[in-house]
Amino acid sequence: MKAKGKIKIILADDHLVVRMGIASILSFEPDFEVVGQADSGAEALSMAQALNPDVVIMDLMMPDMDGVEATRRIHAVRPDTRILVLTSFGTSAEVHRAIEAGATGALVKTSTQDEICSAIRQVFNGQRVLSPEIKNTLECATAGTMISGQQKEILRLIANGCSNKDIARILDIGTNCVKYHLKVTFANLGASTRSEAVATAISLGLIQA
Repeated sequence: MKAKGKIKIILADDHLVVRMGIASILSFEPDFEVVGQADSGAEALSMAQALNPDVVIMDLMMPDMDGVEATRRIHAVRPDTRILVLTSFGTSAEVHRAIEAGATGALVKTSTQDEICSAIRQVFNGQRVLSPEIKNTLECATAGTMISGQQKEILRLIANGCSNKDIARILDIGTNCVKYHLKVTFANLGASTRSEAVATAISLGLIQA
């Protein structure tokens, strides 16, 4: 656990109204101090280098440099700075990339004031914090790496409206083999129907819409 004292925070979001809203929320917390506000990933990086904050609250979709790249670079030059992603895209694969780049936590922007404040304190102390929506995204992304090339092709054919018999004929495999691959694929993606499996595969970038 880090030493007690005010937690120095940088807000990085290209929407002024969002930054103002978060700054207002944090102003009521005696242990928080907003030391800078950035409207781009590049500015967030520059501020992090100059101000050495404890926590950066990072949006993902920003100009000049997106939040994932900003996270990666800040983590490289300021490894003790914790990065908390705050995003509108709870199902986006970008969240997974941000975690891989060094973000300690990730919340959706619909999180409550208490959830945001609690998450800041938790990531400050090195604890990982994830919104339920984002936790599901990461679990699905991990599952996606377990999908074989042939299973991706089967998903693509399902998306094109092919039946199991059509898939067996096109791939020159037995229908029982198709059913087996579907069973494994559904389990890995946490899907219970063909349409749900296709939707999840598209969201993870395994197949194209």
